[in-house]
Amino acid sequence: MTNDPRLDDLLGSDVDPRERERLARVSDRLDAERPIPQPAFRGELRRMLLRELPPDRSRPRHVRALITAYAGSGLCLLAIAAIGVGGAGPFAA
Repeated sequence: MTNDPRLDDLLGSDVDPRERERLARVSDRLDAERPIPQPAFRGELRRMLLRELPPDRSRPRHVRALITAYAGSGLCLLAIAAIGVGGAGPFAA
C-alpha cells in the first residue's frame, strides 16, 4: 500500500486500499508520460508572444498619481457612506 499524500488529499478514508494502490499507479503513470513540448517549440512560442506584445507594457504612466486618485476617491466615498449612516448627508433617510 502506498502513502501518497496527493491521494490522501483527494480521496476520502473510505476508499479501499487496493483501489488506492491502483489509483496511485495510474497517477504515477500519468505524471511520467505527460507530454512536454520540445525546447525549440517553447522558444519559438516565447518569441512569438513577445512580438505580439506592445513594446511598452512595463508599467502605466503616472502610477503614483493613479494610486492617489483611486485612494482619494475611495476615501471620499467611505466618508459619504459614514455620514449617511450617521443620519446626515445627501443620502440620509
